[in-house]
Amino acid sequence: MRRRFRKILQRALEFAVVGLMVALALVVVLGVVFRRLGAALVWYDEVASIILAWLTFYGAALAALHRAHIGFPKLVDGLAPRFRRPLVLLGEVFVLAFFSVTAWAGWRVFGILGGETLVSLPWVPQRLAHSVIPIGAILFIIAELVTLPEVWAGPVSLDDENGRDGVQEPGDGRSVDGGPGAPGEGATAGSGGAS
Repeated sequence: MRRRFRKILQRALEFAVVGLMVALALVVVLGVVFRRLGAALVWYDEVASIILAWLTFYGAALAALHRAHIGFPKLVDGLAPRFRRPLVLLGEVFVLAFFSVTAWAGWRVFGILGGETLVSLPWVPQRLAHSVIPIGAILFIIAELVTLPEVWAGPVSLDDENGRDGVQEPGDGRSVDGGPGAPGEGATAGSGGAS
């Protein structure tokens, strides 16, 4: 259930990020072209900065889902579980607290904006532009919680409970489960008398 939810969330965030990147590229190209023609677009700067903010928040949530943010994973993963797990938990508490405050502050800003609109596009409400703050923060929190079980379990090593985890010894013509290897499935050509 959790893996299925993670996959759906990942696809949705990827779709949003790619869509926002395409939209930002189009807005920038339009802005440059119209400025070059001597008819600069009034809304270009404001809309481009809003799309960039959206791209940043949704991209951050996608990166959180992949655990691709800046950190010290090798340092933490190298520790014994009794040291690593408290550090992981402490880090998660800080991240979740920060994004909870961000979501709360974003919601407060959302309420304060009232009926204000964009300067260059008076028919677009400011609430739409700023909605990314609480939504992006909540998505980040969800991504952190969805991936927490893998982080808690620790890094995947070459040795699993059965002794090997898909790693074949050099020159060994057998697959991991001890059966005969098949070309393309971990068997090396020329090993074990097969060529």
